[in-house]
Amino acid sequence: MIVSPSILSCDFGNVERDTKMLHNSEADWLHIDVMDGVFVPNISFGFPILKSVNKYTNKVLDVHLMIANPDQYIKEFVDAGADIITVHYETCPHLHRSIQLIKSFGIKAGVALNPHTPVQALEDVINDLDLVLIMSVNPGFGGQKFIPSSVSKVKKMKSLIAAHKSSALIEVDGGVNLETGAELSAAGADALVAGSYVFKSENPTSTISNLKKL
Repeated sequence: MIVSPSILSCDFGNVERDTKMLHNSEADWLHIDVMDGVFVPNISFGFPILKSVNKYTNKVLDVHLMIANPDQYIKEFVDAGADIITVHYETCPHLHRSIQLIKSFGIKAGVALNPHTPVQALEDVINDLDLVLIMSVNPGFGGQKFIPSSVSKVKKMKSLIAAHKSSALIEVDGGVNLETGAELSAAGADALVAGSYVFKSENPTSTISNLKKL
């Protein structure tokens, strides 16, 4: 299991400390949640935090853009250190163009689906994708309750990927813990994002290790 702890839940007064902790843990990726207060009802952070995180780790920076008009910022996120950029289906009227723009910089491209968006929405671009991000909460805030129907959605996405012989990975973001993570793993998820569950635990490094074993 790929584990991608979300920086959104770290202590922003100690970004260096928390990034180094993740760097020395079994985490595979570091998940960077970017929110603009337009597409989602919250504002998080942008290029300065990503650049700061990038200074203290060489792990994969998994950038999740919960923003309107993502295309105009892709190059800046690449320059700031992004290794994967995931945009939302719901914000991209020309989704294929957005995917190709990301890939033109030599990094991996993902598309996120909100809880109400069916997996079939990605059928015509699934072979262009490196990653599909299933939102198992409504995007915008950390610490939300897991939406149970996300498990069956992962199964549907796994079937769609298999039917098209795509190599896209399935990542899940929202309400992930050992219990929900086990369900998602069984359903076919390849990567789990965990924010509050990691950073609010007594031993984040151990929590990451336990998620890795799913």
